[in-house]
Amino acid sequence: MKKTVLRLSLCATFLVLSTAASAQEATKIPRIGFVTASSSQKNVAGRIIDVIRRSLGELGYVEGKNVLYEYRFIDGQQDKAANLVAELLDFKVDVLVVSTLTSLRAAKQATKIVPIVMVTTNDPVATGIVDSLARPGGNITGNTRLTRDISGKRPEVLGEMIPRLSRVAVLWDAKGPGPTIAFNNYEAAAKLLKVKVQSLEIRGLSIDFERAFHIAAKEHASAIIPIRSSVLIRNMDLIADLAIKNRLPSMNETSDFVEAGGLSSYSADDTGSFKRAAVYIDKILKGAKPADLPVEQPTKFEFVINLKAAKQIGLAIPPNVLAQANRVIK
Repeated sequence: MKKTVLRLSLCATFLVLSTAASAQEATKIPRIGFVTASSSQKNVAGRIIDVIRRSLGELGYVEGKNVLYEYRFIDGQQDKAANLVAELLDFKVDVLVVSTLTSLRAAKQATKIVPIVMVTTNDPVATGIVDSLARPGGNITGNTRLTRDISGKRPEVLGEMIPRLSRVAVLWDAKGPGPTIAFNNYEAAAKLLKVKVQSLEIRGLSIDFERAFHIAAKEHASAIIPIRSSVLIRNMDLIADLAIKNRLPSMNETSDFVEAGGLSSYSADDTGSFKRAAVYIDKILKGAKPADLPVEQPTKFEFVINLKAAKQIGLAIPPNVLAQANRVIK
């Protein structure tokens, strides 16, 4: 009799524990980890998180109820990327979202299991992140904004805005792999246009931007192209102000630099790219494998002009160029 009672008691305990474990498993809330260049909502790097969260909300995800978020920001310190990725993996995130080439390479090296959704400015095939766009393979997918691939378009548009364009200064962070690729692209594009490129290299966080712009003006640069990186993102207001002060027309890689006071930009529709990243996350959380989700490329590009900046530097935008703008800031 006692043995029978003991068996029943053990069975009941096992049933309770099993039920509790099943309930816990059923209510497990997926966790999304982000590694981005910046947390500021004033720039594209910060808006990545905002747009993805809002888009996931439209897909039915409510923070604290059926999704959790963890954030890490590089803020100009590229050497932190590997540690930030490791921290998020320690949190057992279900999906890792990365937006810089440095963090993407760190994530690729750190895990072959956790799904990674990228929102990259580079060609992920050329940089060795995925095998192909159609069949990425492994645990990485997402989209590329082709910021680097359309580098040739920016000097071309500058030439339409500025008659007798002869010399373009390129401001770039020589410590970042993405900017290095971009600078090489600009050199090749400028050569085809018979335009000289002046390299304005910066390194680290304590940078004398005023000196860089002074050198550009002293060597008679016709315009300046700042290559987007976490260091330049942190200083985009200063960069815009110095471009105005030195009367240098600027062509930027994203519209946030124009909104900060720069002259112009030519880029992919960033908001659309970020919304698509949310779709990838949703599919992965519902069981899709990154290897089976093709990497997407943008289909829409945006040319933005800041007429206030043009007036401040004394540049008259030709009517035919103004007509091409998708957005004009007055």
